[in-house]
Amino acid sequence: MSIKEADTVLPVTRGETTRVRERRSVMRPSRWKRYEALVLGTASVVGVLTAWQLVANAKVVPVFFPGPLAISEALAKLFTDPRSEIWIDLATSGQELAMGYGGAIVVGLVIGILMGWYTRFQYALDPWVNFFYSTPRIVLIPLFIIWLGIDWPSKVAVIFLGAVFPIIINTMAGVRNTDSSLLRVARSFGASEALIFRRVVLPGAVPFILTGFRLGVGHALTGVIVAEYIAARHGIGKFIADTSVTLQMPKMFAGVVFIAGTGVLLTWLIQRIENRFQRWRPQIKS
Repeated sequence: MSIKEADTVLPVTRGETTRVRERRSVMRPSRWKRYEALVLGTASVVGVLTAWQLVANAKVVPVFFPGPLAISEALAKLFTDPRSEIWIDLATSGQELAMGYGGAIVVGLVIGILMGWYTRFQYALDPWVNFFYSTPRIVLIPLFIIWLGIDWPSKVAVIFLGAVFPIIINTMAGVRNTDSSLLRVARSFGASEALIFRRVVLPGAVPFILTGFRLGVGHALTGVIVAEYIAARHGIGKFIADTSVTLQMPKMFAGVVFIAGTGVLLTWLIQRIENRFQRWRPQIKS
Protein backbone atom coordinates (compact mmCIF):
# COMPACT_ATOMS: atom_id res chain seq x y z
CA MET A 1 0.00 0.00 0.00
CA SER A 2 1.48 3.36 -1.01
CA ILE A 3 1.53 6.49 1.14
CA LYS A 4 -1.25 8.06 -0.88
CA GLU A 5 -3.40 5.00 -0.43
CA ALA A 6 -2.59 4.98 3.28
CA ASP A 7 -3.82 8.56 3.59
CA THR A 8 -7.23 7.47 2.32
CA VAL A 9 -7.41 4.70 4.93
CA LEU A 10 -5.74 6.17 8.00
CA PRO A 11 -7.14 9.27 9.69
CA VAL A 12 -5.03 12.36 9.06
CA THR A 13 -4.48 14.88 11.81
CA ARG A 14 -4.33 18.54 10.87
CA GLY A 15 -0.76 19.68 10.54
CA GLU A 16 0.60 16.14 10.30
CA THR A 17 3.65 15.89 8.08
CA THR A 18 4.17 13.35 5.31
CA ARG A 19 6.92 11.60 7.29
CA VAL A 20 4.63 11.15 10.27
CA ARG A 21 1.86 9.79 8.05
CA GLU A 22 4.38 7.42 6.44
CA ARG A 23 5.50 6.14 9.82
CA ARG A 24 1.87 5.61 10.89
CA SER A 25 1.02 3.80 7.67
CA VAL A 26 3.55 1.00 8.26
CA MET A 27 2.56 -1.57 10.85
CA ARG A 28 5.68 -2.58 12.75
CA PRO A 29 5.71 -5.03 15.63
CA SER A 30 6.81 -3.69 18.98
CA ARG A 31 10.22 -4.52 20.37
CA TRP A 32 8.65 -6.82 22.95
CA LYS A 33 6.77 -8.75 20.25
CA ARG A 34 9.99 -9.26 18.29
CA TYR A 35 11.83 -10.76 21.26
CA GLU A 36 8.92 -12.22 23.22
CA ALA A 37 9.51 -15.83 22.18
CA LEU A 38 13.25 -15.63 22.92
CA VAL A 39 12.77 -13.99 26.32
CA LEU A 40 10.02 -16.32 27.50
CA GLY A 41 11.81 -19.42 26.21
CA THR A 42 15.09 -18.43 27.86
CA ALA A 43 13.35 -17.61 31.13
CA SER A 44 11.58 -20.96 31.10
CA VAL A 45 14.80 -22.91 30.52
CA VAL A 46 16.73 -20.96 33.15
CA GLY A 47 13.94 -21.38 35.69
CA VAL A 48 13.68 -25.14 35.21
CA LEU A 49 17.45 -25.64 35.34
CA THR A 50 17.70 -23.53 38.49
CA ALA A 51 14.94 -25.48 40.22
CA TRP A 52 16.55 -28.73 39.08
CA GLN A 53 19.91 -27.70 40.54
CA LEU A 54 18.32 -26.63 43.83
CA VAL A 55 16.57 -30.00 44.17
CA ALA A 56 19.84 -31.78 43.40
CA ASN A 57 21.71 -29.66 45.98
CA ALA A 58 19.09 -30.55 48.59
CA LYS A 59 20.11 -34.20 48.06
CA VAL A 60 16.56 -35.48 48.08
CA VAL A 61 17.79 -38.35 45.89
CA PRO A 62 21.56 -38.10 46.38
CA VAL A 63 22.75 -40.76 43.91
CA PHE A 64 20.17 -41.07 41.19
CA PHE A 65 19.34 -37.41 40.53
CA PRO A 66 22.40 -35.38 39.47
CA GLY A 67 22.04 -31.67 38.86
CA PRO A 68 22.74 -29.75 35.65
CA LEU A 69 26.23 -28.79 36.84
CA ALA A 70 27.23 -32.43 37.44
CA ILE A 71 25.78 -33.41 34.06
CA SER A 72 27.68 -30.59 32.35
CA GLU A 73 30.93 -31.70 33.97
CA ALA A 74 30.32 -35.31 32.91
CA LEU A 75 29.52 -34.21 29.37
CA ALA A 76 32.68 -32.12 29.15
CA LYS A 77 34.77 -34.97 30.54
CA LEU A 78 33.40 -37.36 27.92
CA PHE A 79 34.82 -35.23 25.13
CA THR A 80 38.14 -34.44 26.84
CA ASP A 81 39.05 -37.82 28.31
CA PRO A 82 41.37 -39.64 25.85
CA ARG A 83 40.13 -43.00 27.16
CA SER A 84 36.53 -42.17 26.33
CA GLU A 85 34.89 -43.96 23.42
CA ILE A 86 32.24 -41.29 22.95
CA TRP A 87 33.49 -40.42 19.45
CA ILE A 88 33.08 -44.04 18.35
CA ASP A 89 29.59 -44.09 19.83
CA LEU A 90 28.66 -40.84 18.11
CA ALA A 91 30.02 -42.00 14.76
CA THR A 92 28.13 -45.29 15.03
CA SER A 93 24.80 -43.71 15.97
CA GLY A 94 25.24 -40.92 13.44
CA GLN A 95 25.89 -43.36 10.61
CA GLU A 96 22.89 -45.48 11.54
CA LEU A 97 20.66 -42.41 11.85
CA ALA A 98 21.77 -40.96 8.52
CA MET A 99 21.23 -44.21 6.65
CA GLY A 100 17.90 -45.09 8.24
CA TYR A 101 16.40 -41.60 8.20
CA GLY A 102 17.73 -40.80 4.74
CA GLY A 103 16.24 -44.00 3.35
CA ALA A 104 12.94 -43.20 5.09
CA ILE A 105 12.81 -39.78 3.42
CA VAL A 106 13.36 -41.21 -0.06
CA VAL A 107 10.98 -44.15 0.26
CA GLY A 108 8.41 -42.18 2.25
CA LEU A 109 8.25 -39.40 -0.34
CA VAL A 110 7.86 -41.79 -3.26
CA ILE A 111 5.20 -43.98 -1.64
CA GLY A 112 3.36 -41.02 -0.10
CA ILE A 113 3.18 -39.17 -3.42
CA LEU A 114 1.97 -42.28 -5.25
CA MET A 115 -0.65 -43.00 -2.59
CA GLY A 116 -1.86 -39.43 -2.66
CA TRP A 117 -1.94 -39.07 -6.45
CA TYR A 118 -3.31 -42.50 -7.40
CA THR A 119 -6.39 -43.62 -5.48
CA ARG A 120 -6.04 -47.29 -6.38
CA PHE A 121 -2.44 -47.27 -5.20
CA GLN A 122 -3.67 -45.92 -1.88
CA TYR A 123 -6.31 -48.65 -1.65
CA ALA A 124 -3.64 -51.31 -2.17
CA LEU A 125 -1.07 -50.01 0.33
CA ASP A 126 -3.23 -48.35 2.97
CA PRO A 127 -3.83 -51.57 5.00
CA TRP A 128 -0.08 -52.27 5.15
CA VAL A 129 0.78 -48.70 6.12
CA ASN A 130 -1.78 -48.74 8.93
CA PHE A 131 -0.63 -52.18 10.09
CA PHE A 132 3.08 -51.36 10.34
CA TYR A 133 2.49 -47.84 11.67
CA SER A 134 0.36 -49.26 14.50
CA THR A 135 2.90 -51.98 15.32
CA PRO A 136 5.49 -50.93 17.95
CA ARG A 137 8.90 -51.22 16.32
CA ILE A 138 10.45 -52.44 19.56
CA VAL A 139 8.76 -55.83 19.18
CA LEU A 140 10.50 -56.28 15.83
CA ILE A 141 14.03 -55.59 17.13
CA PRO A 142 14.75 -59.20 18.21
CA LEU A 143 13.58 -60.39 14.80
CA PHE A 144 15.81 -57.88 13.02
CA ILE A 145 18.78 -58.94 15.14
CA ILE A 146 18.19 -62.58 14.19
CA TRP A 147 17.83 -61.70 10.51
CA LEU A 148 20.46 -58.94 10.15
CA GLY A 149 22.81 -59.45 13.09
CA ILE A 150 23.83 -57.22 15.97
CA ASP A 151 25.66 -54.63 13.85
CA TRP A 152 24.32 -51.58 12.02
CA PRO A 153 21.89 -53.25 9.52
CA SER A 154 19.41 -54.18 12.25
CA LYS A 155 19.58 -50.66 13.72
CA VAL A 156 19.07 -49.06 10.32
CA ALA A 157 16.00 -51.24 9.75
CA VAL A 158 14.46 -50.12 13.07
CA ILE A 159 15.19 -46.45 12.35
CA PHE A 160 13.81 -46.76 8.83
CA LEU A 161 10.54 -48.35 9.97
CA GLY A 162 10.13 -45.76 12.70
CA ALA A 163 10.55 -42.74 10.42
CA VAL A 164 9.10 -43.84 7.09
CA PHE A 165 5.41 -44.10 8.03
CA PRO A 166 4.94 -40.55 9.41
CA ILE A 167 6.53 -39.29 6.19
CA ILE A 168 4.26 -41.50 4.04
CA ILE A 169 1.09 -40.47 5.86
CA ASN A 170 1.84 -36.73 5.86
CA THR A 171 2.98 -36.71 2.24
CA MET A 172 -0.15 -38.55 1.16
CA ALA A 173 -2.32 -36.13 3.15
CA GLY A 174 -0.58 -33.13 1.57
CA VAL A 175 -1.13 -34.42 -1.96
CA ARG A 176 -4.75 -35.39 -1.38
CA ASN A 177 -5.65 -32.11 0.35
CA THR A 178 -4.89 -30.00 -2.71
CA ASP A 179 -7.68 -27.49 -3.31
CA SER A 180 -9.98 -28.93 -5.97
CA SER A 181 -10.69 -25.45 -7.36
CA LEU A 182 -7.00 -25.01 -8.15
CA LEU A 183 -7.02 -28.32 -10.02
CA ARG A 184 -10.10 -27.29 -12.03
CA VAL A 185 -8.58 -23.95 -12.94
CA ALA A 186 -5.32 -25.58 -14.05
CA ARG A 187 -7.16 -28.15 -16.17
CA SER A 188 -9.37 -25.47 -17.69
CA PHE A 189 -6.24 -23.76 -19.00
CA GLY A 190 -5.12 -27.00 -20.62
CA ALA A 191 -2.34 -27.91 -18.17
CA SER A 192 -1.13 -31.49 -18.35
CA GLU A 193 -1.27 -33.80 -15.35
CA ALA A 194 2.52 -33.65 -14.98
CA LEU A 195 2.47 -29.84 -15.02
CA ILE A 196 -0.40 -29.72 -12.52
CA PHE A 197 1.53 -32.02 -10.21
CA ARG A 198 4.73 -29.93 -10.42
CA ARG A 199 3.17 -26.47 -10.22
CA VAL A 200 0.06 -26.99 -8.06
CA VAL A 201 0.06 -30.23 -6.08
CA LEU A 202 3.68 -30.52 -5.00
CA PRO A 203 4.13 -26.89 -3.79
CA GLY A 204 0.92 -27.16 -1.76
CA ALA A 205 2.04 -30.44 -0.21
CA VAL A 206 5.46 -29.14 0.93
CA PRO A 207 4.28 -28.02 4.42
CA PHE A 208 2.73 -31.46 5.02
CA ILE A 209 5.89 -33.18 3.80
CA LEU A 210 8.14 -31.15 6.08
CA THR A 211 5.83 -31.83 9.01
CA GLY A 212 6.29 -35.52 8.28
CA PHE A 213 10.05 -34.99 8.32
CA ARG A 214 9.80 -33.38 11.77
CA LEU A 215 7.72 -36.25 13.13
CA GLY A 216 10.10 -38.74 11.54
CA VAL A 217 13.09 -37.24 13.39
CA GLY A 218 11.60 -38.14 16.77
CA HIS A 219 10.75 -41.67 15.68
CA ALA A 220 14.21 -42.13 14.15
CA LEU A 221 16.03 -41.01 17.31
CA THR A 222 13.81 -43.29 19.39
CA GLY A 223 14.71 -46.17 17.09
CA VAL A 224 18.44 -45.46 17.46
CA ILE A 225 18.35 -45.48 21.26
CA VAL A 226 16.00 -48.44 21.68
CA ALA A 227 17.78 -50.64 19.14
CA GLU A 228 21.23 -49.89 20.60
CA TYR A 229 19.91 -50.24 24.14
CA ILE A 230 18.82 -53.82 23.48
CA ALA A 231 21.86 -55.09 21.59
CA ALA A 232 24.84 -53.21 20.14
CA ARG A 233 28.61 -52.98 20.31
CA HIS A 234 28.79 -49.18 20.11
CA GLY A 235 26.41 -46.24 20.03
CA ILE A 236 24.77 -43.65 22.25
CA GLY A 237 22.05 -46.11 23.23
CA LYS A 238 24.68 -48.64 24.27
CA PHE A 239 26.49 -45.90 26.23
CA ILE A 240 23.29 -44.96 28.08
CA ALA A 241 22.56 -48.61 28.85
CA ASP A 242 26.07 -49.26 30.21
CA THR A 243 26.19 -46.13 32.37
CA SER A 244 22.73 -46.80 33.82
CA VAL A 245 23.65 -50.37 34.78
CA THR A 246 26.82 -49.17 36.53
CA LEU A 247 24.89 -46.30 38.21
CA GLN A 248 26.99 -43.57 36.56
CA MET A 249 24.04 -41.21 36.60
CA PRO A 250 25.80 -37.99 35.47
CA LYS A 251 27.18 -39.78 32.42
CA MET A 252 23.86 -41.41 31.68
CA PHE A 253 22.06 -38.05 31.86
CA ALA A 254 24.79 -36.56 29.68
CA GLY A 255 23.98 -39.12 26.98
CA VAL A 256 20.26 -38.39 27.31
CA VAL A 257 20.85 -34.63 27.09
CA PHE A 258 23.06 -35.07 24.04
CA ILE A 259 20.52 -37.17 22.13
CA ALA A 260 17.72 -34.78 23.13
CA GLY A 261 19.78 -31.81 21.97
CA THR A 262 20.38 -33.55 18.66
CA GLY A 263 16.65 -34.01 18.23
CA VAL A 264 15.96 -30.36 19.07
CA LEU A 265 18.60 -29.20 16.58
CA LEU A 266 17.30 -31.39 13.74
CA THR A 267 13.70 -30.37 14.44
CA TRP A 268 14.70 -26.69 14.50
CA LEU A 269 16.49 -26.99 11.16
CA ILE A 270 13.47 -28.66 9.53
CA GLN A 271 11.17 -26.06 11.09
CA ARG A 272 13.26 -23.24 9.62
CA ILE A 273 12.97 -24.86 6.20
CA GLU A 274 9.23 -25.26 6.77
CA ASN A 275 8.87 -21.57 7.68
CA ARG A 276 10.78 -20.69 4.52
CA PHE A 277 8.11 -22.40 2.42
CA GLN A 278 5.21 -20.90 4.40
CA ARG A 279 6.05 -17.21 4.31
CA TRP A 280 3.08 -16.56 2.04
CA ARG A 281 0.62 -17.92 4.61
CA PRO A 282 -1.04 -15.44 6.99
CA GLN A 283 0.41 -15.64 10.48
CA ILE A 284 -2.02 -15.72 13.43
CA LYS A 285 -0.60 -14.02 16.48
CA SER A 286 -2.21 -13.28 19.80
